[in-house]
Amino acid sequence: MAEVISFEPGGYRYIKAVFQYSSGAAAEPGFAVERACLRKPLPLAEGFAAVEAHLRRLGRPTTAFCACELRSPAPFTEQGFYDFNRHYVQTLERWGLYRDGDNPVARTNVCPQHEPPAVPSLYAFSYTVPAARGLEDGFVIAGSGETQPGNTPQERIVAHGDISPPGMATKMRHVMGEMERRLAALGFGWRDTTATQAYTVQDMGALIESIIVRRGAAPCGLTWHFARPPIQDLEFEMDVRAPAREIVL
Repeated sequence: MAEVISFEPGGYRYIKAVFQYSSGAAAEPGFAVERACLRKPLPLAEGFAAVEAHLRRLGRPTTAFCACELRSPAPFTEQGFYDFNRHYVQTLERWGLYRDGDNPVARTNVCPQHEPPAVPSLYAFSYTVPAARGLEDGFVIAGSGETQPGNTPQERIVAHGDISPPGMATKMRHVMGEMERRLAALGFGWRDTTATQAYTVQDMGALIESIIVRRGAAPCGLTWHFARPPIQDLEFEMDVRAPAREIVL
Protein backbone atom coordinates (compact mmCIF):
# COMPACT_ATOMS: atom_id res chain seq x y z
CA MET A 1 0.00 0.00 0.00
CA ALA A 2 1.48 3.35 -1.08
CA GLU A 3 2.17 5.83 1.70
CA VAL A 4 0.83 9.30 0.89
CA ILE A 5 2.17 12.19 2.98
CA SER A 6 0.98 15.79 3.17
CA PHE A 7 3.83 18.25 2.66
CA GLU A 8 2.35 21.36 4.23
CA PRO A 9 5.24 23.76 3.42
CA GLY A 10 4.62 23.09 -0.27
CA GLY A 11 0.85 22.83 -0.37
CA TYR A 12 0.86 19.32 -1.82
CA ARG A 13 0.81 15.64 -0.91
CA TYR A 14 3.17 13.03 -2.27
CA ILE A 15 3.68 9.29 -2.58
CA LYS A 16 6.70 8.31 -0.50
CA ALA A 17 9.28 6.40 -2.55
CA VAL A 18 13.09 6.59 -2.55
CA PHE A 19 15.62 9.23 -1.55
CA GLN A 20 15.99 10.65 -5.06
CA TYR A 21 12.30 11.28 -5.77
CA SER A 22 8.69 10.64 -4.79
CA SER A 23 6.32 8.63 -6.98
CA GLY A 24 3.96 11.54 -7.52
CA ALA A 25 2.57 14.78 -6.11
CA ALA A 26 -0.88 16.38 -6.03
CA ALA A 27 -2.24 19.71 -4.87
CA GLU A 28 -3.70 19.93 -1.38
CA PRO A 29 -6.81 22.04 -0.60
CA GLY A 30 -6.13 25.72 -1.20
CA PHE A 31 -3.50 25.09 -3.90
CA ALA A 32 -3.12 24.21 -7.57
CA VAL A 33 -0.23 22.68 -9.51
CA GLU A 34 1.28 24.57 -12.44
CA ARG A 35 3.89 23.27 -14.91
CA ALA A 36 6.54 25.34 -16.67
CA CYS A 37 8.42 23.94 -19.66
CA LEU A 38 11.69 25.62 -20.60
CA ARG A 39 12.12 26.67 -24.22
CA LYS A 40 15.53 25.03 -24.08
CA PRO A 41 16.78 22.60 -21.41
CA LEU A 42 19.25 24.24 -19.04
CA PRO A 43 22.19 22.58 -17.27
CA LEU A 44 20.96 21.57 -13.85
CA ALA A 45 22.55 24.41 -11.86
CA GLU A 46 21.21 27.00 -14.32
CA GLY A 47 17.86 25.26 -14.36
CA PHE A 48 17.57 25.34 -10.59
CA ALA A 49 18.47 29.05 -10.66
CA ALA A 50 15.64 29.58 -13.18
CA VAL A 51 13.24 27.74 -10.86
CA GLU A 52 14.23 29.94 -7.92
CA ALA A 53 13.79 33.09 -10.01
CA HIS A 54 10.38 31.99 -11.27
CA LEU A 55 9.11 31.09 -7.80
CA ARG A 56 10.45 34.40 -6.47
CA ARG A 57 8.48 36.30 -9.12
CA LEU A 58 5.35 34.44 -8.05
CA GLY A 59 6.01 35.08 -4.36
CA ARG A 60 6.26 31.35 -3.72
CA PRO A 61 8.80 29.57 -1.49
CA THR A 62 11.18 26.98 -2.88
CA THR A 63 9.16 24.37 -0.97
CA ALA A 64 6.42 24.88 -3.60
CA PHE A 65 8.62 22.92 -6.06
CA CYS A 66 6.85 19.57 -6.46
CA ALA A 67 8.11 17.90 -9.64
CA CYS A 68 10.72 18.16 -12.36
CA GLU A 69 11.57 16.62 -15.71
CA LEU A 70 15.26 16.11 -16.49
CA ARG A 71 17.19 15.23 -19.62
CA SER A 72 20.54 13.42 -19.36
CA PRO A 73 23.28 12.68 -21.93
CA ALA A 74 23.05 8.87 -21.75
CA PRO A 75 21.76 6.11 -19.46
CA PHE A 76 23.68 5.80 -16.20
CA THR A 77 25.21 2.75 -14.63
CA GLU A 78 23.62 1.87 -11.28
CA GLN A 79 26.54 3.50 -9.42
CA GLY A 80 26.56 6.51 -11.74
CA PHE A 81 22.85 7.04 -11.14
CA TYR A 82 23.35 6.84 -7.37
CA ASP A 83 26.19 9.36 -7.51
CA PHE A 84 24.13 11.74 -9.66
CA ASN A 85 21.19 11.53 -7.29
CA ARG A 86 23.31 12.27 -4.24
CA HIS A 87 24.43 15.47 -5.95
CA TYR A 88 20.90 16.30 -7.17
CA VAL A 89 19.27 16.15 -3.73
CA GLN A 90 21.74 18.67 -2.28
CA THR A 91 19.75 21.49 -3.89
CA LEU A 92 16.46 20.05 -2.63
CA GLU A 93 17.93 19.90 0.85
CA ARG A 94 18.96 23.55 0.63
CA TRP A 95 15.45 24.43 -0.53
CA GLY A 96 13.85 22.77 2.50
CA LEU A 97 12.46 19.82 0.55
CA TYR A 98 14.77 16.86 1.19
CA ARG A 99 15.39 15.65 4.73
CA ASP A 100 16.67 12.39 6.22
CA GLY A 101 16.21 10.43 3.03
CA ASP A 102 12.64 11.62 2.46
CA ASN A 103 12.00 13.46 -0.81
CA PRO A 104 8.57 14.88 -1.75
CA VAL A 105 9.56 15.95 -5.28
CA ALA A 106 8.38 13.76 -8.16
CA ARG A 107 10.74 13.36 -11.11
CA THR A 108 11.26 12.03 -14.62
CA ASN A 109 14.81 11.71 -15.96
CA VAL A 110 15.29 10.41 -19.50
CA CYS A 111 17.98 10.42 -22.18
CA PRO A 112 17.14 11.74 -25.68
CA GLN A 113 18.48 9.49 -28.42
CA HIS A 114 19.19 12.46 -30.72
CA GLU A 115 20.72 15.81 -29.76
CA PRO A 116 21.11 14.88 -26.09
CA PRO A 117 22.31 17.55 -23.65
CA ALA A 118 26.01 17.64 -22.80
CA VAL A 119 25.21 17.44 -19.08
CA PRO A 120 22.10 16.57 -17.04
CA SER A 121 19.62 19.37 -17.65
CA LEU A 122 16.25 20.69 -16.53
CA TYR A 123 13.49 20.35 -19.16
CA ALA A 124 10.39 21.29 -17.15
CA PHE A 125 9.21 21.71 -13.58
CA SER A 126 6.00 21.91 -11.56
CA TYR A 127 5.08 23.85 -8.44
CA THR A 128 2.08 24.90 -6.39
CA VAL A 129 0.30 28.25 -6.25
CA PRO A 130 -2.60 29.37 -4.03
CA ALA A 131 -6.02 28.59 -5.50
CA ALA A 132 -9.51 29.74 -4.68
CA ARG A 133 -12.00 27.27 -3.25
CA GLY A 134 -13.20 24.91 -5.96
CA LEU A 135 -10.22 25.64 -8.20
CA GLU A 136 -7.71 23.45 -6.37
CA ASP A 137 -6.36 21.03 -8.93
CA GLY A 138 -3.38 19.32 -10.42
CA PHE A 139 -1.05 16.36 -10.07
CA VAL A 140 2.15 14.93 -11.52
CA ILE A 141 3.00 11.22 -11.55
CA ALA A 142 6.74 10.53 -11.61
CA GLY A 143 8.32 8.59 -14.43
CA SER A 144 8.77 4.85 -14.01
CA GLY A 145 10.51 2.22 -16.07
CA GLU A 146 9.97 -1.53 -16.14
CA THR A 147 11.53 -2.26 -12.76
CA GLN A 148 10.56 -4.51 -9.89
CA PRO A 149 12.23 -5.73 -6.67
CA GLY A 150 15.30 -7.88 -7.24
CA ASN A 151 18.99 -8.27 -6.52
CA THR A 152 20.38 -8.42 -10.05
CA PRO A 153 19.52 -6.55 -13.27
CA GLN A 154 17.97 -9.75 -14.59
CA GLU A 155 15.64 -9.86 -11.57
CA ARG A 156 14.96 -6.10 -11.35
CA ILE A 157 14.19 -5.42 -15.01
CA VAL A 158 10.98 -6.90 -16.39
CA ALA A 159 11.63 -8.96 -19.55
CA HIS A 160 15.32 -8.12 -19.21
CA GLY A 161 17.04 -7.84 -22.61
CA ASP A 162 13.87 -8.68 -24.53
CA ILE A 163 12.96 -5.96 -27.04
CA SER A 164 10.81 -8.22 -29.22
CA PRO A 165 7.16 -7.15 -29.58
CA PRO A 166 6.06 -9.61 -26.84
CA GLY A 167 8.91 -8.43 -24.61
CA MET A 168 8.04 -4.77 -25.11
CA ALA A 169 4.36 -5.55 -24.48
CA THR A 170 5.29 -7.14 -21.16
CA LYS A 171 7.38 -4.11 -20.20
CA MET A 172 4.64 -1.65 -21.20
CA ARG A 173 1.92 -3.50 -19.30
CA HIS A 174 4.08 -3.52 -16.18
CA VAL A 175 4.69 0.24 -16.37
CA MET A 176 1.02 0.92 -17.11
CA GLY A 177 0.12 -0.96 -13.95
CA GLU A 178 2.56 1.13 -11.93
CA MET A 179 1.06 4.35 -13.34
CA GLU A 180 -2.38 3.15 -12.31
CA ARG A 181 -1.21 2.34 -8.77
CA ARG A 182 0.30 5.79 -8.39
CA LEU A 183 -2.76 7.54 -9.79
CA ALA A 184 -5.03 5.61 -7.44
CA ALA A 185 -2.84 6.42 -4.43
CA LEU A 186 -3.41 10.14 -5.05
CA GLY A 187 -7.12 9.67 -5.75
CA PHE A 188 -7.10 9.82 -9.56
CA GLY A 189 -7.48 7.65 -12.64
CA TRP A 190 -6.69 7.79 -16.34
CA ARG A 191 -9.77 9.91 -17.05
CA ASP A 192 -8.29 12.67 -14.90
CA THR A 193 -5.03 12.95 -16.85
CA THR A 194 -4.36 15.67 -19.41
CA ALA A 195 -0.95 14.42 -20.60
CA THR A 196 0.40 10.89 -21.05
CA GLN A 197 4.06 10.59 -22.03
CA ALA A 198 6.02 7.53 -23.12
CA TYR A 199 9.80 7.28 -23.49
CA THR A 200 11.45 4.57 -25.58
CA VAL A 201 13.65 4.15 -28.65
CA GLN A 202 12.09 0.77 -29.41
CA ASP A 203 9.24 0.43 -31.90
CA MET A 204 6.07 0.44 -29.83
CA GLY A 205 3.83 1.69 -32.64
CA ALA A 206 1.87 -1.54 -33.10
CA LEU A 207 1.34 -1.81 -29.32
CA ILE A 208 0.00 1.67 -28.60
CA GLU A 209 -3.65 0.93 -29.39
CA SER A 210 -3.96 -2.41 -27.61
CA ILE A 211 -1.92 -1.60 -24.50
CA ILE A 212 -2.35 2.16 -23.98
CA VAL A 213 -5.32 3.57 -25.87
CA ARG A 214 -7.83 0.75 -25.24
CA ARG A 215 -6.95 0.93 -21.55
CA GLY A 216 -8.14 4.53 -21.48
CA ALA A 217 -4.65 5.77 -20.69
CA ALA A 218 -4.46 8.51 -23.32
CA PRO A 219 -7.65 10.58 -22.95
CA CYS A 220 -5.82 13.63 -24.31
CA GLY A 221 -3.53 11.74 -26.66
CA LEU A 222 -0.07 10.26 -26.22
CA THR A 223 3.28 12.04 -26.50
CA TRP A 224 6.09 9.69 -27.54
CA HIS A 225 9.57 10.98 -26.70
CA PHE A 226 12.35 9.18 -28.57
CA ALA A 227 14.43 8.78 -25.43
CA ARG A 228 15.77 6.10 -23.13
CA PRO A 229 15.09 5.64 -19.41
CA PRO A 230 17.94 6.85 -17.18
CA ILE A 231 19.50 3.49 -16.25
CA GLN A 232 21.24 1.07 -18.61
CA ASP A 233 19.15 -1.89 -19.87
CA LEU A 234 15.78 -0.20 -19.23
CA GLU A 235 13.75 0.24 -22.42
CA PHE A 236 10.42 1.87 -21.56
CA GLU A 237 9.23 4.64 -19.26
CA MET A 238 6.02 6.60 -18.74
CA ASP A 239 4.74 9.54 -16.75
CA VAL A 240 1.36 11.26 -16.59
CA ARG A 241 0.12 14.60 -15.33
CA ALA A 242 -2.80 17.00 -15.09
CA PRO A 243 -1.62 20.44 -13.95
CA ALA A 244 -4.14 23.22 -13.57
CA ARG A 245 -2.07 25.36 -15.94
CA GLU A 246 0.93 24.93 -18.23
CA ILE A 247 3.27 27.67 -19.43
CA VAL A 248 6.50 27.98 -21.42
CA LEU A 249 9.43 29.98 -20.03
